[in-house]
Amino acid sequence: MNAAGGAPVRLLASAAFFSAAALRVCDSLLPRFAFEFNRSAGDAARLIVVFAVAYGLMQLLSGPLADRFGKQRLMICALAGCGLGSAAAALSGSFDTLLAWRALWGMAAAGVVPLAMAWIGDAVAYEVRQATLARLLLGTLSGMVVGQLLGGLFAETALGWRGAFAVLSVGYCVVGALLWRDAARTTALPLPASGGGLGTVLAQPWSRVVLVAVFVEGVFLLGALSYLPTYLHVREGLSLAAASAVSALYAVGGLVYAVCAPRVVAAFGEMRMAAAGGLLMAAALAGLWLLPHWAAAAPLAVLLGFGTYLYHNTLQTHATQMAPQARGSAVSLFSFCLFAGQALGVVAFGGTVDLHAYAALLLLPAAALALAGAVFAALLRRRVSATG
Repeated sequence: MNAAGGAPVRLLASAAFFSAAALRVCDSLLPRFAFEFNRSAGDAARLIVVFAVAYGLMQLLSGPLADRFGKQRLMICALAGCGLGSAAAALSGSFDTLLAWRALWGMAAAGVVPLAMAWIGDAVAYEVRQATLARLLLGTLSGMVVGQLLGGLFAETALGWRGAFAVLSVGYCVVGALLWRDAARTTALPLPASGGGLGTVLAQPWSRVVLVAVFVEGVFLLGALSYLPTYLHVREGLSLAAASAVSALYAVGGLVYAVCAPRVVAAFGEMRMAAAGGLLMAAALAGLWLLPHWAAAAPLAVLLGFGTYLYHNTLQTHATQMAPQARGSAVSLFSFCLFAGQALGVVAFGGTVDLHAYAALLLLPAAALALAGAVFAALLRRRVSATG
């Protein structure tokens, strides 16, 4: 991936890779955390919650700061902070200390993927932006795959979660150093003439529709998805490494979408992509509940990932255009809503996992996501009709 229109896409995708890996690495480690710290899986999941909450809340600052001081500068600082936070988390001696470092790590991570999207939005012409964002998506989804696999593999070794966090720390530091070197050799992007900030984004009715839609996705998809390795481990008897590998196929489905994105967009269009995405997510989650054999979970996870990004990519494309004069704020607010939804979902579904109420874990999100896709498609159709 070479730079496109002033955006170092290869490095931005690498940064997204490690950020996404950090987001998913704890999913597979939950049973290990629960065992080492003598906690339930739902209680150990606070390590996911605090990261997501800190990540989401920091969006309210990172986006406006990036619009004011520059996306390159803030993103390099964020990568350095992630490297420090993950290294410190690896050295934690207690659960409470680990929670604190995961929160600080999440705050730093807020300046990675959203600002990479905004950077591309500023530097790349609209005509080629969707293809460029798909290349960034490849980095993000690859990180999700590797993050779950990394967590599962380290969960059954002597190094455990400490080893997984240390690997991520090294990755952050390397990418941050390379991005700093690249920024030193190139001209910084001009700052927007008028930022506007979060108020500019929220003042627009369509922006509010997009933000509510992605919040719902965070609650019912990411919240439930965090417990998929645990579900497969407990109900199907898979090892943590095997359960993580099957769950990671969700991101493989997203990778299939990213590779096929130009053809899919041309064939379906945004409205049908949103509706079909909701239906495919619902079918996959229902299938995981009806699972006749653990092997059937693999294709269902791929289907879930493909359906997710039919829906999510439509939302993401609209997010980059919600407020071009305050793109950092717009994309960061979009991410805030997604991960605030995830935090709420992890808390809400944690109780269902502790009670082994797996029907609620899978079937409630299936119904909600099918409805969300249909409603967003209908509102988008109304908006297109209204604008001629």
